[in-house]
Amino acid sequence: MSEPHASPVLAGKHLDIEQPGALVAYLRRTGRIGAREQPAVRVLSGGVSNRVVLLERPSGESWVLKQALAKLRVRVDWYSSPERIHHEALGLRWLERLAPQGTITPLVFEDHEHHLLAMHAVPEPHDNWKTLLLAGHLSRDHVTQAAQLLGEIHRRAWERRGELLPIFEDRSYFESLRLEPYYGYAAEQAPAAAAFIESLIAETRDCRLTLVHGDYSPKNVLVHEGRLVLLDHEVIHWGDPAFDIGFFLTHLLSKAHHLPAHREAFADAAGLFWRVYLEAAGRVEWAAELEPRAARHTLGCLLARVAGRSQLEYLSEAERTRQREGVLALMLGAAPVRVSELIHTFVERL
Repeated sequence: MSEPHASPVLAGKHLDIEQPGALVAYLRRTGRIGAREQPAVRVLSGGVSNRVVLLERPSGESWVLKQALAKLRVRVDWYSSPERIHHEALGLRWLERLAPQGTITPLVFEDHEHHLLAMHAVPEPHDNWKTLLLAGHLSRDHVTQAAQLLGEIHRRAWERRGELLPIFEDRSYFESLRLEPYYGYAAEQAPAAAAFIESLIAETRDCRLTLVHGDYSPKNVLVHEGRLVLLDHEVIHWGDPAFDIGFFLTHLLSKAHHLPAHREAFADAAGLFWRVYLEAAGRVEWAAELEPRAARHTLGCLLARVAGRSQLEYLSEAERTRQREGVLALMLGAAPVRVSELIHTFVERL
């Protein structure tokens, strides 16, 4: 598989933003903060593909700075060009126009030399949605918001396709950060799934319908005053909206697997997400053909998150094995073509 941007280049070799002294000196030198300004700097945990830092200025303004890593922080070797951070900056600029007000963090600046960007921080207090879900705090309102947000992004981008397709037609980062490490690697680790996955990869490459976030996950959503704010846009591209749906449904269904006491609630939430998404996407010309691909991408992502390069850390080895076996059985049999059927069949197998 060709990976034009996937080379082990040093990311921001002249600056490591996780070193507070170096970061503050850089910001002063470039005139982005005052010469005597003393901001508070805190390294944020959980960054797999980026260094992430919160900077709180004496004025009360807060920024989140992200610097792309060339080698991702996972157990296996996984490289991607740090230049992808500028693709994320492009996504930030456009998503702020396409998404409902307040759901995207505005861009402050980007730096091409050090492969970093700064955006306004989500005000405190806020919670990471993934953390809430793993604690069993599942809100139907949050699920509805997530479905509406994704549906509106897909619909509004499609309505401006003549303008946006040329801007987001580069899918190199989606290849190196999603198709290869999620689908391609999973097919190598689970050869029985190879035919299904290879067909899904080919179908995904051929499908170019609207703007696809590519990382639509509760991990990348903060909840502030009851409202969802979407983060992490580095694999945004023009492609198949069914990938975003399958990627998100995988998180709800994997948590249904992991949290048996809340299994029925998470399964219901998955169905709710799909129904509300369709309403929000509206009468786009590709809506009628979306569901079978959404079901296939859900199966592909369910396998990828237990057999790909980026596995769900909260699943035990026994849970990974059970999810892998259950998904393979569905792939090798009569794979569901309706999302409701897939949800029911997957949960029933648990």
